[in-house]
Parts: sequence; C-alpha cells; structure tokens
Amino acid sequence: MRKQVPLYSEMMNKRTKALFYDIDGTLLSEKTGRVPDSARQALQEARSRGHLVFINTGRVYCHLVSIRSQVEADGFLCGCGTHVVAQGQVLYSHHIPHERGLKIKRDIDECGLDGALEGTEGCYFHRTVSAIPGIEELKASVRGAGCPCPYDWEDDCYDFDKFYLGSDENSRCMELFGRLKDMDIIDRGRGYYECVPRGHSKATAIDLVLKHYGISLDDAYVFGDSSNDLSMFRYARNCVLMGAHSPVLEPYATFVTKTVEEDGIAWAMKELGLI
Repeated sequence: MRKQVPLYSEMMNKRTKALFYDIDGTLLSEKTGRVPDSARQALQEARSRGHLVFINTGRVYCHLVSIRSQVEADGFLCGCGTHVVAQGQVLYSHHIPHERGLKIKRDIDECGLDGALEGTEGCYFHRTVSAIPGIEELKASVRGAGCPCPYDWEDDCYDFDKFYLGSDENSRCMELFGRLKDMDIIDRGRGYYECVPRGHSKATAIDLVLKHYGISLDDAYVFGDSSNDLSMFRYARNCVLMGAHSPVLEPYATFVTKTVEEDGIAWAMKELGLI
C-alpha cells in the first residue's frame, strides 16, 4: 500500500477540497441497491463545509437517474471521462463518431460478443434475447434504474460514448480488440469488458474539473473499489479504497476504509477530517 499522505494543518484543512466518488460498490451498495443514509449525510455535511462533491463513474449520464435522486452533488463525471458536468454546466462531451460507431457495432457482432452501447441520452441493446450470460440481466438492470433506451442496437439514428461487452466461449475477443485500437479496454472480469475511447478516463475527468475550479491535486480525494477506478487512483494523491475492492487498486491506496454496508464512506471522511 502506498504511504498515506500526511494530514494537513488546520489552516490547510479550511481549503476547499474536491471529493470524487465512484458509484457501484463505493457509494451504492450492490447488496441493497441503495446509498446508505450515512454516506448521503456525509456528502451533505462535506458540501455544507464548502467542499465540492462529484460523482465519477463509468455510467453514462442517462444512467444516473437513480443516484441523482439519492445524493446531491456539485457535478457528474460520466462514462469514464467522456461527459463532464459541473454545477449544471457541461464542461466536456465526447461521442464516438457516427461512422466509427457503425463499424464498431458490426465488428462486435462479427466477433460474437454482445453488450450495451452507452450514450449520454440513452443505452442501446439488441432487440433479440442475448446468448451472452449476464447481458439480459444488465438490460433489465439498466431499464429498471430508469435509464432511457429509446432505440435498439440495430437502429442507425444515435451516437454513443462508450460500450460494455460480454463474451462466452464462442466469442473471438482478441480479434475484436485488435480492431479496437482507438479504445482502452478495461477488463472487468469473468469475460466482461468496458470499452472507452482512448484518451478518456476517470483521471482525465478529474484533471478537467480541478483545472476548472483552480483546485490543487493535493486537495482532491478519490473514493473507489474496482478496476475502472485504477486511472484515478494512479492520478490522485489521496486515494480512499473501500473495504471490498479489487486488489489492483491496493498499491495506490492511501487509506483503506470499511465496506459500503459498514458505513465506509462516512467513516473515512470523518477519519480524514473532511467532515
């Protein structure tokens, strides 16, 4: 584990901090599907002290309906850095070019994978039932969370920002990845992959926000648990790792907290003097 950054002096603690939170497994319990009251109250307390609270997630903006109803935040860093909103202002937005998106869809189909095309305004699935384990569950979860799915994968009237894929023993993953040289492929385990346009990540989104507000990296804190948090853990100097987490984050953690269900967010924020 990386050596913890020393506690700031009382004077430095009065400076505005920028706090960046992953959703699934960090703010949101994957067991209950809810943000614990302790975490929600901790974020409210941080904001009342003048700190800025941001959601930094792999989810695209339209997939935040549920989380936005549960927590108040100063901004949303969505789709692994492809769409950034701060206090209602869109600071950055990137879509995969339309013709490139059509080619990506064909390549995915040809190589025997399936998944979700994730856009700012909607998520798009095949009309037919997927043969890939987990994709139908994902489809139901996304729609159940209030995320709009106005069109189908087969339609040609939308753009998307990133995509999430599942595979099985018949999928030709390496062949597909060879066709996706302009994408960063995040291995989520068990044959699932998160695909993000190269040059975008949770870290690039944080960098954009810090520059926008003129906040030092020393005054930024990141909270996460999984492999798609790796970029922001490598980038930040104050990295809070949830009690249940991917081992890939451990070398970069400066503070290990409890699990979501054990009120890990609130406990860490109190221990670090953020509330």
